[in-house]
Amino acid sequence: MSLPPIECVYITEEFLRDFKNGNSTVSLPSPLPMLRFLYEFCWATVRGELPLQKCKALLDGLQFSDREELSSVFADIITQMAQDLTMPGEYRARLIKLAKWLVESSLVPLRLFQERCEEEFLWEAEMIKIKAQDLKGKEVRVNTRLLYQQTKFNLLREESEGYAKLVTLLCRGSEDANKNASTVRIGIIKSLIGHFDLDPNRVFDIVLECFELQPDNNVFLQLIPIFPKSHASQILGFKFQYYQRMEVNGHTPYGLYKLTALLVKEDFIDLDSIYAHLLPKDEEAFEHYNNFSAKRLDEANKIGKINLAATGKDLMEEEKQGDVTIDLFAALDMETEAVAERAPELDNNQTLGLLTGFLSVDDWYHAHILFDRLSPLNPVAHLQICRGLFGLIERSISSAYDIVRQTHLQSFCSPSGAGADVMDTTIMSTHGSFIDLPRELFQMLATVGPHLYRDALLLQKVCRVLRGYYLSALEPMSGADGASNIEMGTVGARNPRLHLKEARSRVEEALGSCILPSLQLIPANPSVGQEIWEVMNLLPYEVRYRLYGEWEKDDERNPMLLAARQTAKLDTRRILKRLAKENLKQLGRMVAKLAHANPMTVLRTIVHQIEAYRDMITPVVDAFKYLTQLEYDVLEYVVIERLAQGGRDKLKDDGLNLSDWLQSLASFWGHLSFDAIHLAR
Repeated sequence: MSLPPIECVYITEEFLRDFKNGNSTVSLPSPLPMLRFLYEFCWATVRGELPLQKCKALLDGLQFSDREELSSVFADIITQMAQDLTMPGEYRARLIKLAKWLVESSLVPLRLFQERCEEEFLWEAEMIKIKAQDLKGKEVRVNTRLLYQQTKFNLLREESEGYAKLVTLLCRGSEDANKNASTVRIGIIKSLIGHFDLDPNRVFDIVLECFELQPDNNVFLQLIPIFPKSHASQILGFKFQYYQRMEVNGHTPYGLYKLTALLVKEDFIDLDSIYAHLLPKDEEAFEHYNNFSAKRLDEANKIGKINLAATGKDLMEEEKQGDVTIDLFAALDMETEAVAERAPELDNNQTLGLLTGFLSVDDWYHAHILFDRLSPLNPVAHLQICRGLFGLIERSISSAYDIVRQTHLQSFCSPSGAGADVMDTTIMSTHGSFIDLPRELFQMLATVGPHLYRDALLLQKVCRVLRGYYLSALEPMSGADGASNIEMGTVGARNPRLHLKEARSRVEEALGSCILPSLQLIPANPSVGQEIWEVMNLLPYEVRYRLYGEWEKDDERNPMLLAARQTAKLDTRRILKRLAKENLKQLGRMVAKLAHANPMTVLRTIVHQIEAYRDMITPVVDAFKYLTQLEYDVLEYVVIERLAQGGRDKLKDDGLNLSDWLQSLASFWGHLSFDAIHLAR
């Protein structure tokens, strides 16, 4: 059996004929492609077409493109040919003889054959002194020791010198935080690992421990990339799992949350890779909160309900005549109790802890992801998370608020004797101040929702910034004469119309999801209502009325807002029962205080009472002199809604006279002083 022929390019029949005649350099190009020529050369030698005695002279007389690789290429070709199990015996004998000749001629070092050839071929070529089977067993043992046997590194308690030097280096401080110093520090850490045979994962753990204690030291951000990225999430995961054990009494430290948030922010680890290590699981936390929220909704719905089991004496004590008092903080007290009841959840829920970490390092991108993922848990109800979100909002509006404040201060210094009315549309055009707010700010406002009531000062700042933002978007749309001024160009490289549409949409969303609901939980603060009105009166009445309608519907799903509405409704009814000319001044102010926080609920309750009891019109109209512009606007909406509400006859059964409720409502509206009402666009 002979080997299948190969297509020869260089060792052709003509070349072999000339070579046998003593001319070994005929018809060969210079330089030769080494791999192809040596491959043909070896096959011709194995077939017996080239005698080995003349091969040395042939190879010495040739020029290759890279002669330094001659040994390696020869070894690869011999190794590949030796694996052909179908090779005849005489050909294999010539192959073994060729391999020996290459070693004896110093063309190929013996080491290359021993590295690449199979054990059987090495034994046949007498290149090893032990049998092939014994060599295989020895190879298995060596590979096991080198590749599969785990290295026993020095543990922290076994030999402390290397780790002591490491900790000393890491705790040196950040006074030498330049790039060169960081490079030197990285080199020292690698030297310590090699010299003391330290476990790299344990070294990484110590680096993270020191970073946790020094979160403001940016040197660690340059040290962490020298370790594998995949190891960081595993090491941090073990840390979180340690605090999940039943025998561990302490809570997960805040520094660990901040460290993890920093690593995620700097893209050293992925959020999903570390999220898998946190407990409790989302489904368990959601189920627990749903039960808690359902209980709170039941409690809020019970406010103002009549207890049928109460005795007559109890009812008389509740309704006894005397001074009427209202508790403006009743809903807040209920919310405080609910927050205190949920406080342990923040200590035991590691996902909420990681959320606080993201807020502390100003990483809104990942914080927003967690807020969306944990939205059924209402995480912003926790005070610590809420304060962190307030900090992000404060920093997001700081530059825009500086513009608004500076513009307002300049208006007081103007020769025209500017006052509060000067903050009008012309102010922005006069000073040419362009205000643009990031999309992230409106995401934050939608996330914080009604909980912005906890910081009334920040709420007023947000209102002023939103007003300035909307006025800035309106400015390019109209010139001084009121004509279209779109030819002015784009606003911030954007089309003015699109920018105005986007600004209006964002302002409406902020008002509906955050500003108006927050007003319900701020007890009797008319200045906040006035700031909200300064933003609301920029919008058409259709938009304002739509926001009022959505505001009322949202209350039914939020236990906190529902409790505030039910409490305000109950207090309003109690005051209206005792409202008369004799106590008009005192009770009228109480009505106004209730309306400042819950204008929709209070005014709707009053209008309902007026429809049923016409004699209440005069004292109620006198009490309304304490209302603000926002409350008058809500009153307009409530009256229009009552007029448009179906299911009620506007005429009596005789078909001639108006129904009593419509007469009362018309009389009430006629008694109001429209001078006090700012009729908006």
